[in-house]
Amino acid sequence: MQPSLRRALGRWDLTALGVNQVIGGAIFVWPALVAAQIGAWSPIGFVAIGLLSLSVALCFAEVGSRFEGTGGPYLYTRAAFGDFVGFEVGWMQWFSRATSQASIMSATAVALGYYWPVMTTGWPRITFLAGLTGTFAAINVRGIRQSAWVVNGFTIAKLVPLALFIGIGLMFIQPARLTTLPPINVGQAGTAALLLIFIYGGYEVVPVPGGEAIDPRRDVPFAIVATVLIAMAIMTLAQIVAQGVLPDVAAHSTPMADAAAAFLGAGGALLIGVGSVISMSGNNAGQVLNGSRMLYALAEQGQLPSALGRVHPRFQTPVNAILWTSAIALILALSGSLTAVASVSALARLLMYAGTAAATLRLRSATQASIDVKPAGFVTPLGAVVPVVAIVVCAGIAAGATRDQLLWGCAALAAGAVLFLTTRSADSLALR
Repeated sequence: MQPSLRRALGRWDLTALGVNQVIGGAIFVWPALVAAQIGAWSPIGFVAIGLLSLSVALCFAEVGSRFEGTGGPYLYTRAAFGDFVGFEVGWMQWFSRATSQASIMSATAVALGYYWPVMTTGWPRITFLAGLTGTFAAINVRGIRQSAWVVNGFTIAKLVPLALFIGIGLMFIQPARLTTLPPINVGQAGTAALLLIFIYGGYEVVPVPGGEAIDPRRDVPFAIVATVLIAMAIMTLAQIVAQGVLPDVAAHSTPMADAAAAFLGAGGALLIGVGSVISMSGNNAGQVLNGSRMLYALAEQGQLPSALGRVHPRFQTPVNAILWTSAIALILALSGSLTAVASVSALARLLMYAGTAAATLRLRSATQASIDVKPAGFVTPLGAVVPVVAIVVCAGIAAGATRDQLLWGCAALAAGAVLFLTTRSADSLALR
């Protein structure tokens, strides 16, 4: 008999997983990019887009309260719209996790290269990437509890330097730099909004390990909403400090490190530099956990070879999915050709967000006889308003996607369709 996954994740484990994914290495550079578009409006922008992101998160919370299994958006869209749509969402989510893991590993090597240049090329880089991949894969194989401890530890470790930056930095801000609001046009506001929407991305990983959560129907909704609110508070305050300390934050390529250096000296810059490496490492640890669970979910539902759904008899973890996802990520990281495949993440996120928002409406009207889902333990307020707003947010993501992102995203979807048809054909032949 196939062993089952171990249910060991509590609501704060899930929250840490979400915060770890939303607050990655990008937080250390985004303040300049956003300020370049809307100047002192930036903190207001963080709050406004955080609330819009909350509309999508509330859809995840409602639909998540109906399910107890592994897969998150894949399960939701499959139940609402059938096998093919669900497979495409699950495939794109796994692919984006694997490519994101690869790009973050590569970025970590680059960050370390600032202090040890040898880490960026040749065998030292290969050894580092292989060692990092093997370490996180081994931790994930050993057990979900061990994986959660690592993610929790990294989440706390990345929040400590951010808390120091915010707590101390608030005493050094110049209010005039935050209250002198420049005139902005629609184009600038739109560009900033799209940047901010992508900054908030990552909370969609919270429901993915639902099959390993102790009480997913209660804890997933809590963790998703808590993730967005915590991330909104941290990122808004970090923007306030960076913008309030630096006279022209948009001119700085490393705004948070430069702001920390301004009020803490070289030690402050080092603190933020170390924090960025910790942040990327923690993000990488979370990618391994979530990417492997997506692959497992597809296999568990019979949409990929059953070998990928194998559960370790002792550790109760999806061992083959972990090893396969880690191997693919390592190959991509070593190849150095991540620009194209990383473009897939924009369309993948669009599918997950829009699919979940639409599934929220679909599953409300579905009968228990037609779709095997449980009654919602949490229902978003205001009827259809919140899911509709979430769909509008998704339309904004689509409007901001570049030509390359759409082309590579469609190519990944096409590859997923071929894989779906191939797997279904193989299953049909096996039944004959």
